[in-house]
Amino acid sequence: MARVIGGGAAIASKRGLGVAEEVPEGRHLPVRKPLNPLDFRPQNARSPATIVSSPSQQILDDFRRKDRVHAGSLIISVFGDAVVPRGGRIWLGSLIRLLQPLGLNERLVRTAVFRLVRDEWLASAPAGRRTDYLLTPSAEQRMDEASRLIYAAAMPQWDRRWRLIVTVGEFSSRDRDRLRKALTWHGFGALNNDCFVHPSVDLIATFDALVAEGLGSLLDRLKPLIAADAALGAAATDAAMVHSAWDLAHLADLYRDFVARYRPVLGQLREGSFETSDETALLLRVLLIHDYRRLLLRDPVLPDVLLPSDWPGQKARLLCRELYRRLLSASERHLDACFQLADGSVPEASPRLHERFRDPDLLSLPT
Repeated sequence: MARVIGGGAAIASKRGLGVAEEVPEGRHLPVRKPLNPLDFRPQNARSPATIVSSPSQQILDDFRRKDRVHAGSLIISVFGDAVVPRGGRIWLGSLIRLLQPLGLNERLVRTAVFRLVRDEWLASAPAGRRTDYLLTPSAEQRMDEASRLIYAAAMPQWDRRWRLIVTVGEFSSRDRDRLRKALTWHGFGALNNDCFVHPSVDLIATFDALVAEGLGSLLDRLKPLIAADAALGAAATDAAMVHSAWDLAHLADLYRDFVARYRPVLGQLREGSFETSDETALLLRVLLIHDYRRLLLRDPVLPDVLLPSDWPGQKARLLCRELYRRLLSASERHLDACFQLADGSVPEASPRLHERFRDPDLLSLPT
């Protein structure tokens, strides 16, 4: 709708077109009999009251109705899932086109991308009058780590040894906070302010990541350790260690919500009761991976033996795996049609894309 600022003249607005006409003072608009609104629906279209929304459409509509969308986080999900397999870069105009059906307008996408550049998640690569965007090296490292977790078909086996990082010496409150946030990102739990623990993380990769994230100056005050269970009868149990280091109850509720939200979509695709367009397949794939990635960012990804027997993360992983594979072909057709670089070329997807979730699972999601 046009915004009109009055200045002594009457203003008449053409509704729906966003056009305003100025009427000189002293003149009056002729009074006309209002016309009945034109109905462009097919004659056999159902009334809104009788339209049945599919589970897929419900998820898309719910996202579009959100009052606040973290566009930067969604864009990072798109980069990791759809852009990296096609060479790791995309023209900004193409990214805007892909996200527009989710209700993200051009201004919002541009603003989010510029902030990601400022925060060193993305880098720009001008090509004539257009610009490609790609992940920075540190963002690539984080994305590789996240991808290994997201698309894995099974959780890691545990060697029954704990990985610890103990702080040695003094830390400013700012450095301690930065370290805690970084280690939490990598799945560590905190036993106290000076000891961080995880059962299976790669300590060398963690230290490399801390360097890439600008925390290299803290390494000489961090002591990495690998501890074996001494198996003393009166000692604290592994379950007690998990309970002390992580709060899994809230995470379990989030996993249950994820399953409840996407399970009807999987049932719809299994039954073939609704046709899903290529564009809808991509939008669902984007939201599926975005929501699952956000869960994994909260999840320390503990070995199954350290989790409750009814842990809902297992069902969420199996659901994500099957739904993703069912959406993949159609969503890639849409990317073939809409994905462009600044020079107008359309990069092909890497064959490795189809290796995601490919390893067989011993468990299957029940119908």
